[in-house]
Amino acid sequence: MKALRALAFATFTLTASAGFAESRTVTLSIPGMNCDLCPITIKKAVSKVPGVSSVDASYERKQAVVTFDDTKTTLEAITKATANAGYPSSVKKP
Repeated sequence: MKALRALAFATFTLTASAGFAESRTVTLSIPGMNCDLCPITIKKAVSKVPGVSSVDASYERKQAVVTFDDTKTTLEAITKATANAGYPSSVKKP
């Protein structure tokens, strides 16, 4: 009986925490972009971060708009991905 209660509690806890997942969108400033190929490199790098659902990088605006699941990744992981690809970035203030 105790095992059944523990299983029910664990199932409820896991299901309830999944309800708090939220999709977030952030704009990154990436001043180091210097050609039309840079956005392709940035998009490939950021798309590999678990939890990222979309990346729209623009050479003209020198920025990337990233949508991600905040329960699966962090802003730090995303900016680290751009830096590791050779393009340090920072969150653009609204």
